[in-house]
Amino acid sequence: MISTWSEWKRYPRPGRGENLEAPISPGIYEVRIAGTGALYSFGAVDNLAQALALLPVGSKSWFGRRDASDAPDLEYRTCATSSKADAKAAAERMIGRRETYLSGAA
Repeated sequence: MISTWSEWKRYPRPGRGENLEAPISPGIYEVRIAGTGALYSFGAVDNLAQALALLPVGSKSWFGRRDASDAPDLEYRTCATSSKADAKAAAERMIGRRETYLSGAA
């Protein structure tokens, strides 16, 4: 079973102590660049909160710290599902719809 998408939320910026708000459950996430709406990352995962927390954002310095000035301004949303299999099936349907739309729009 699939639920509905959450509202878009600002992705926490490195070094600011901001928190993610995401379910600790299987589901789909989408991350976009706030200014353009361009897709940054998309996935079907076992744990939404963990996947978003581990998303590589910005570049790392030689000392292993992320450079906050290189991090894009991102937004994210989530859609919880009852299982990872449901998340994968829903993600495949979304990808198929997007490809159909883009092939018709080209």
